[in-house]
Amino acid sequence: MLYDLFAYLDQIDFPGAGMFRYISFRSGMAMMFALFISTMIGRKIINKLQLMQIGETVRDLGLEGQMNKKGTPTMGGIIIIISILIPALLFTRLNNIYIILMLITTIWLGTLGFVDDYIKVFKKDKAGLRGKFKIVAQVGLGLIVGMTLYLSPEAVIRENVEVMNRENVVEEVQINPLETKSTKTTIPFIKNNNFDYAWLASWAGDWKEEVTWLFFVLVVIVIVTAVSNGANLTDGLDGLAAGSSAIMGVALGILAYMSSHIEFASFLNIMFLPGAEELVIFASAFIGATIGFLWYNSYPAQVFMGDTGSLTLGGIIAVFAIIIRKELLIPILCGIFLVESLSVVMQVAYFKYTKRKYGEGRRIFKMTPLHHHFQKLGNAGIQALIQRPLSVVPESKLVIRFWLIGIILAVITIVTLKVR
Repeated sequence: MLYDLFAYLDQIDFPGAGMFRYISFRSGMAMMFALFISTMIGRKIINKLQLMQIGETVRDLGLEGQMNKKGTPTMGGIIIIISILIPALLFTRLNNIYIILMLITTIWLGTLGFVDDYIKVFKKDKAGLRGKFKIVAQVGLGLIVGMTLYLSPEAVIRENVEVMNRENVVEEVQINPLETKSTKTTIPFIKNNNFDYAWLASWAGDWKEEVTWLFFVLVVIVIVTAVSNGANLTDGLDGLAAGSSAIMGVALGILAYMSSHIEFASFLNIMFLPGAEELVIFASAFIGATIGFLWYNSYPAQVFMGDTGSLTLGGIIAVFAIIIRKELLIPILCGIFLVESLSVVMQVAYFKYTKRKYGEGRRIFKMTPLHHHFQKLGNAGIQALIQRPLSVVPESKLVIRFWLIGIILAVITIVTLKVR
């Protein structure tokens, strides 16, 4: 919005208007605005939620400090969404297809999470929105993202081309001057690090292109659904989901900047993505919003984000990674989300298996998602076998440890661009 205004002012030589041409300036402004908005409006929204008696309903599961959270306002994800949207609308180029997709993702999943929270709080239904409706909405978003990247003439790449010398050693990497539609993405730890979904459709003959994009759209749907649900499961401790998401946002912003800078793309031997530089600004707003939310969400939390925030954060991370062709790095970058999700799947599967086999269900973890395992007294799994109780970890320490793991995973994600 402001970009077009300042572009006009720059044409008439208005002092300082040219600053808006620089991604670094707009990114910094987006982050500061998001941080300012989240901290300034956060208190007012929390007070409003308290007046409306929108408090968290807590079941006693025997977790340390759990009952102290009863009545804490939820649906605080509204703070994050507003703090992302306003700077994004102000400082990005709104005709950019990638920004349009990110705005749609934020509003789409924010609405889905809001409906879920509304049913829990006002309809007094702890289950919230039925799972099948959530899946349909997430699949719908995946279709929108996948088909837009397939059909839009703006969603193109310029491929990295390796120039070999006589000894068959890479002498330099050049960026192809031609922009092309492509289903290629970056794959970690492999020397020739471009993976083409077309390879999965080599058997399709004349229908190869259509089958390739079908595979791509299916992958997008799975990733959006998995990461948004993973973020939702991670949102169980004060500051855990918000802090972890902020760390992932930093990594994604760096990857977007590298992919949109032709010299860095050549140096790192990754494809160049024209137009992806605007995503750096969106990532900055995302980081500012999540950090600002931590002002109120850090232990002890004054507000919870609810599904309104967690589904939105996960969806943004997923779609962002897909757009910059780094979706195969998600298992590393979103390792916290992945482990939390896997712990639930393993627990349920093992419980059902042992119930069928022994007539009594057994557990691997004391409680899932995984972060609750460290909060609960008693034994489970290996600890139960050796009768060695696992001590309870204080919530604040547990969150910081998860953050540290998240930082390590983010660094590894970026390093994979050179480790091949």
